[in-house]
Amino acid sequence: MPNVSPAEVEKSLKGINYLQRNKNLIKHAQQQGANQDVMGVLKEMRDQEFNSPMDVSKAIGEVRQQQP
Repeated sequence: MPNVSPAEVEKSLKGINYLQRNKNLIKHAQQQGANQDVMGVLKEMRDQEFNSPMDVSKAIGEVRQQQP
């Protein structure tokens, strides 16, 4: 996984109303022109409902822990 910070991901999610599932975060980030690294991280996150930017940060941490 590329080294993407939660801040980079959050920048790509600017303006989103939370209480969204992962597929909606991905769609929003695409519309915002997110780079491939950010998109890759979003796609690797488990499917769940995200209630806040903190939930997204936690999910990014989980993805990093799964990587060798």
